[in-house]
Amino acid sequence: MADKLNPVLSIQELPLEAFKHGDHFESHDAGLGEKLGLTQIGAGYCEVPPGKSACPFHAHHAEDEMFVIIEGNGVYRFGDTSYRIKAGDVLGAPRGGAELAHKITNTGSFPLKYLAISSKADTEVCEYPDSGKFLVSSRGSLDRQNSLRFIGRLADGIDYWDGENSAD
Repeated sequence: MADKLNPVLSIQELPLEAFKHGDHFESHDAGLGEKLGLTQIGAGYCEVPPGKSACPFHAHHAEDEMFVIIEGNGVYRFGDTSYRIKAGDVLGAPRGGAELAHKITNTGSFPLKYLAISSKADTEVCEYPDSGKFLVSSRGSLDRQNSLRFIGRLADGIDYWDGENSAD
């Protein structure tokens, strides 16, 4: 018999996974959506140290995101504007192109803590305007064997017919 789903989690009791890249990116995160049995909503808890961001400036083409600031201060870069953020603020990141790209940076002296909530598309395209990259991903099956994940740059693209000379 399968374990009974527990629909209640305590953020204080969740083990956090540490992530760090270079001097600018660091976070301590816990996934919430899957633990709660959610299949169409992505959710996570994030703690970002002072002076850091959890991820680069990016835009989702298929998924909407929302962030609920629990504790701390920061800057929300959204498109070509930056907003000061604090505990109690709710941030929207609608799906779309580079004009809707976003990034949260902790500008305070203590960890910035927030919930990240998103719709959950089977296929997603993320655009990274600062670096000219894009990411294409497909969730595939639950075991990830049929997943697709590719990061590249438009400048490296090839012709649609490249390698298609076969008569098969």
